[in-house]
Amino acid sequence: MEFNSPMKYLVLIFCVFLLSQPVTYAQKKDFVLVLDAGHGGRDPGAVGRIAKEKDITLSVVRMVGDLVDKNMRDVKVVYTRKTDVFIPLEQRATIANDNHADMFISIHVNAAKSKAAYGAETYTLGLAKTKANLDVAMAENSVILLEDDYKTRYRGFDPNSVDSYIMFEFMMDKYLDNSIYFATYIQNQFTGAAKRYDRGVRQAGFWVLHRSACPSVLIELGFISNYNEELYLASTSGQRELSLAIYNAFVKYKRSYDKKMGRPQSDVKEIEMVSADTVEPVNPGTTTKPAAPVVQESKTEAVVQPQVESGQPVFKLQITASATKLSNNHASLKDLKDLDYYQEGGYYKYTVGAET
Repeated sequence: MEFNSPMKYLVLIFCVFLLSQPVTYAQKKDFVLVLDAGHGGRDPGAVGRIAKEKDITLSVVRMVGDLVDKNMRDVKVVYTRKTDVFIPLEQRATIANDNHADMFISIHVNAAKSKAAYGAETYTLGLAKTKANLDVAMAENSVILLEDDYKTRYRGFDPNSVDSYIMFEFMMDKYLDNSIYFATYIQNQFTGAAKRYDRGVRQAGFWVLHRSACPSVLIELGFISNYNEELYLASTSGQRELSLAIYNAFVKYKRSYDKKMGRPQSDVKEIEMVSADTVEPVNPGTTTKPAAPVVQESKTEAVVQPQVESGQPVFKLQITASATKLSNNHASLKDLKDLDYYQEGGYYKYTVGAET
């Protein structure tokens, strides 16, 4: 066949067409977002006075998924669960990998022995450098103990043994940079628009993040062991704020991702946050409802700036703050001695004690 043969030109054109197909497909492929509601079914997760972790996480996950479905046409949302069912930890990662996930978000609720602990934090995979981080990872990984033959399935990994977590020290996660970027976006949204206390971006050895072959984060929305924060986490308005914060962080991450990948820039914008004015528990399990939203602004252990009375500074302990005035029989104020309050920055700040 001669070089100037029409047939050869057709063959060359066809070859160029075939070579171009993978690139075209990659450009049109939907971004796959896998949303993982922690716990479920026979595993309630952390349990508070009026709510369970499994219910809060499922509600927030579904809200995030709805926001993405309605506003981001080039994103495919996949859920590890959409109902109250038990899903093994390994299967959650498998769902992400089988769907070729571009991002994996696992949502949880924290708990601590101290009822004073509160605030939101976001984890990426890594070695836990503090006992607090290790405790969180152990608590979330302990769900594997509910599974049959977990020692074989998880290759001898013991969620309650510190030695098992040494493995994460030697891991080089190629998705870590993107995971940290996204985790930072989430925390900025939590502490900015949603006004949550910032516990920062942290690292720990979470099995589900280790097994997910994509950028991944595990979000701890707040502490169910802190009753004031539990009221917020269990409320429809609180869950909407948290889901909107996660959604806005994802919009920002996706915009950056598209730019790096040379994909067409989306015109999807973040949704403006509207602060909740009331707290309405979703499934309170009690007939008592809080009179007003409670927003803690500083750690319970913190001492309020001393006030000067009779020429002498007086120190008081701030226990909570609220956008509206609370009644004396409110759950967070009941039976407290030397209770006082003052107004600052649009909040009623409640204190106990008065010491020079």
